Amino acid sequence: MSHKLKVGELQETYLTDEEIWRIFTIVLSSKSVKSSTYKYALIKSLIENLYQINDHFELTYDQLAYSFTKIYWNLIVHHNLDKQNRGKNARVVTIIKEAQINHAIPSEFSFDKIDARLQLSLMRKVKTTMKENVFGALYGDTRGSFYAFDHKREYFKVNPTVHRFMLNYQRLIVNLTNYHMAAMIEELNEVPSINYLLGKVESIARRTSLRPFEKLLMSHFEATCFYCNRTLTGKKRETHVDHFIPWSFVQSDHVWNLVLSCNTCNTSKSDKLPERTYLEFLINRNHELENRIEDRNLMTNYKDKKIIMLYDYSIKNGYDVIWSP
Repeated sequence: MSHKLKVGELQETYLTDEEIWRIFTIVLSSKSVKSSTYKYALIKSLIENLYQINDHFELTYDQLAYSFTKIYWNLIVHHNLDKQNRGKNARVVTIIKEAQINHAIPSEFSFDKIDARLQLSLMRKVKTTMKENVFGALYGDTRGSFYAFDHKREYFKVNPTVHRFMLNYQRLIVNLTNYHMAAMIEELNEVPSINYLLGKVESIARRTSLRPFEKLLMSHFEATCFYCNRTLTGKKRETHVDHFIPWSFVQSDHVWNLVLSCNTCNTSKSDKLPERTYLEFLINRNHELENRIEDRNLMTNYKDKKIIMLYDYSIKNGYDVIWSP
């Protein structure tokens, strides 16, 4: 059985878009055996890390496990959707519910609000479950053509052709995955937990607060709006942290895509893409950030070409309304 595999080699290096769509259709449809929502969560975790891939198209298990754990914590604890499996409880549900009970964590706590040590402990336990039940299962459904993996080395290598495809059709893949994941969760859970379900699934990767990033950026740069240069005095609700490339596309919170903004610009920009001139400003800002911050992990695998690629692919995915202050 494919989910028991400990090593999976890449079976094909080149696939056409039509071939990749055919495989995705099978994975997301009822033709793929799904006893749990694990496969959908792995796809969402991969999408969240598309721009964290290194030059060899590799991700670590820790990167994927962090996203995977966050998804399930926010589903199970924050939204009370604790049925993620047909039959007995999914192992990830047991891990997370036990942690919530043992640490007396209120349901309103999203994953980014809990203690960092607990996040790490949960991630390690969930990673073990992913090795047993997740990596091999999706590998089997994609016939070994989407990625390679190795449990001992804890490495995950994406087929470069599939990576390009996911960048090109990212918005559509996100919407399809969210829809099918929501449909399965709705089948397994009951009212009132399933009220507004699609919105809950769409938002499970989002941080509840970007305040830590605000403090970080404020400590290294002048308190001015990235877009209009207005001075930010620190008054309540005046300073915002904005996703330069809209969160609805990038699906992740990375400091290299976050800027300080005034309330007026942030509200006006909303889900739009800034004028390309600001992309050059962001690249220069990120060079300064790399030299100033102590935590090097915050800029892991950052490259100028990635933010440029992200900007161009967001336009291809329909973010073609360009904004300027």
